[in-house]
Amino acid sequence: MASNLYIVRHGQTTFNAGGTKTFTGWVDVDISEVGVTQATAISETLSSIRFDVAYTSRLLRCRHTLDILLKPHTYGVPTIVDDRIIERSYGDLSGKLHADIQTQYPDMYKIWHRSYDVPPPNGESVKMVEMRVYPFIHELLRTAGDNKNILISAHGNSIRCLRAYLENMTVEQEMSLEVPQNDYLHYSFEGDMKHLFGGVVTKIHPSK
Repeated sequence: MASNLYIVRHGQTTFNAGGTKTFTGWVDVDISEVGVTQATAISETLSSIRFDVAYTSRLLRCRHTLDILLKPHTYGVPTIVDDRIIERSYGDLSGKLHADIQTQYPDMYKIWHRSYDVPPPNGESVKMVEMRVYPFIHELLRTAGDNKNILISAHGNSIRCLRAYLENMTVEQEMSLEVPQNDYLHYSFEGDMKHLFGGVVTKIHPSK
């Protein structure tokens, strides 16, 4: 029997509530009022799903989002904190505005921001994030069991890597992704998950 995986990006953070863009990374900020509204809307959409287990990173914005997602599920969903799905570390850029970095380092900004394999100073590249996200999702698919509903509250870049794994994307496809904060991803999976892309994984929502 097939199992189901639901993935949600945390809601808008207080860092980005004013419309500015900040390299947040591992800085531990909460979600904003808009973020609460986003998570609440998704929670209502998924309220009829009976989740068997939920995963989150240690960061407050993911944990708060997950709390909202699970609010209708009063039976108590076991929750696992796993920092393999934590946001990409932006190292020395953490907590700094995109606009300031772009002004100070015009030649490096785009590379640090969106390069696949070049990390910002003392931070992680997307390729480095893959090195921890891929074992996480492989392990989850391999050990989940049949007829399970699994919920993940994660971050933009860790979800980018999850999608690359689940949808067998090229690097170019992966790096072009924009992960919304007002929607969810739904995959079904079944079959032999012992190998990297074994079994059958089908994307259900959204359709593209």
